[in-house]
Amino acid sequence: MKQMISIILKFFAIMPLRLNHLIGSWIGIYLYITNSHSKKVVSKNIKTCFAHLDKSRQQELIKKSLVEMGKGLSESGFIWLRSFKDNAKYIVKTIGIEHLKSEQPIILLVPHFGCWEITGRVLSIDTPVTFLYKPLRKAEQEAFLIKNRQKHGLSMATADKKGVIKLQRAIKKQELIGILPDQDPGEEGGVLAPFFGTNARSMTLLAKLARKNQAKVLLTWALRLPKGRGYELYLKPVDILSEQGLIEQDVTLMNKVIEDLVITQPEQYLWNYKRFKSVVDYSS
Repeated sequence: MKQMISIILKFFAIMPLRLNHLIGSWIGIYLYITNSHSKKVVSKNIKTCFAHLDKSRQQELIKKSLVEMGKGLSESGFIWLRSFKDNAKYIVKTIGIEHLKSEQPIILLVPHFGCWEITGRVLSIDTPVTFLYKPLRKAEQEAFLIKNRQKHGLSMATADKKGVIKLQRAIKKQELIGILPDQDPGEEGGVLAPFFGTNARSMTLLAKLARKNQAKVLLTWALRLPKGRGYELYLKPVDILSEQGLIEQDVTLMNKVIEDLVITQPEQYLWNYKRFKSVVDYSS
């Protein structure tokens, strides 16, 4: 199985990005027309978050989302198995890079939007970056992931106490840290906060680190351009710390920041994840 996955990723790594994304879009269309498990999860999320859309527009967004998800799958090999400098060649425009020049510690808030994998790789060319991640259950897959993610100036920190200590050390050294906060962290690491009008178990760590270290938070994303033209990298200062100083309010602000980004290109968000599993029944 490991060898098969490696072969597939290498296959996607050697082809031009335009062809890579074309095949990825076919994968997405296949997932749509076969009524796959991915389609069911995406459909539940789209209908939950975009209940105001009529059924035809919801179906259109579901299809587009699966197409973009397919591109995300195919581009994984293209991103992981190529060098950081080669990845950087496909960033056709960068907006907000000047915000990295700061005396404050910087936390990159990176939602599962567009090509999130490329963000840390490109930024770590010029400055060390430590990214928080959730370890995989299978040891072989975990080793493969670390081998292809943790290179050069990019370091990975596990989503546990040991990883949090690693993030804090990076902050003290004035290095960048990156967190993808839009997944269910469990009861201990999260609170229920609204996301598109529905409560979702949401991570508290990013807000806690930002408040503790008086850090600047930069919303960071790589927009996937059509027809394999590459990506646009954006860094935008955002305020996620509430005047009340309450963690529930901080997380609510953070979710709203992510929501506002998602609305710009909703099909590029990772809807193939049970974001509302604490409150929504995905079996129906």
